[in-house]
Amino acid sequence: MHAVVIEKRGGSENLESRNVPDPPSPEEYDILVEVKACSVNPVDLKVRAGTYDDYPDYYDRVPSPYQILGFDGSGIVKKAGPKVSHLSPGTAVYYSGSPIRQGSNASLQLVDSRSVAVKPHNLDFAEAATVPLTYITAYEALIERMEVQKGEEAALLIVNGAGGVGAMATQIATKLLGLKNVITTASREETQSFCKAMGSTDTVNHREDVRQQIKDLKLKVPLKYFLLLPGPYRYIFICSRTSTYLPIAADLASPFGKICSIVQDKNIQMYGTPAMAKSLSFHWALLGTKPYYAIQPTSHGAILEEARKLFEDGTLKCTLRQRVSATLQGLKDGHAIVESGKSIGKVGVEVDLEKEEWR
Repeated sequence: MHAVVIEKRGGSENLESRNVPDPPSPEEYDILVEVKACSVNPVDLKVRAGTYDDYPDYYDRVPSPYQILGFDGSGIVKKAGPKVSHLSPGTAVYYSGSPIRQGSNASLQLVDSRSVAVKPHNLDFAEAATVPLTYITAYEALIERMEVQKGEEAALLIVNGAGGVGAMATQIATKLLGLKNVITTASREETQSFCKAMGSTDTVNHREDVRQQIKDLKLKVPLKYFLLLPGPYRYIFICSRTSTYLPIAADLASPFGKICSIVQDKNIQMYGTPAMAKSLSFHWALLGTKPYYAIQPTSHGAILEEARKLFEDGTLKCTLRQRVSATLQGLKDGHAIVESGKSIGKVGVEVDLEKEEWR
């Protein structure tokens, strides 16, 4: 099969186009997927560069001598293992694979069927491929880690609302959980507009005084949840620079509030902040925890099955904003877009359906 691989860690110039052996026939719960699309995520860049540190022993456990990147994808089931009962050859699917198996930057991929769901019929392959990693991450952060309650009288602040995870978290918070106040950080007019389109009730400029902007909103409910992504507020979700935003989160969060981050940071410092005085709780959200430690194997598939229904009934919106081809150059372009720090939503990598193969 054809694949884009990384053998020598470093910049995108180290990505290589190769013909490599096909995966073996699927066993147990595995399925063999003919990959039609994948997406580029910040984790691809870190793994490629050799700087990924969310797991202490990550590089000891990944395939060698080369690794195929790509942490979510969509395609057609070609073969199914003997224990697979809910998927059959010919089914269009979408999924997030294991972080320590070969990924979706290839013609074929072996995936645990229990982490796979039928593709939403109203999304094309590229659109569907941009969903799994971001949706599962946002779902686990809000619902499993912070345990935000449906209809709760609380506010949520999402740091980096225009990213893929932030956009999905905004939709989950407003459309599934019914939070009345979901505030996102965004500094440019186009990112602010995107956040509002995803359902954000307010945006604050992270290049200015975030504390004062939040105070100026005069929220009527506690800021309980803080989501830190790559009023006191009760919930805060950090998707960018954890050490930068943690002190701000501690200042803004209401007593007994919850802070969640998806961004590893060796400089995290809580001492000297009001975090303990307020009895705040801090959570990590890492999509790969379940497959990495082989626990709750059906969880991701169930989450994606629920998402499928929500896309098909129009509740959720796709966050794909840019498409590149499933070629070596296309993948390099995708890495460059994400690496620029100015991308909005997701970047999809799609196979030329006429040629029907990576090249």
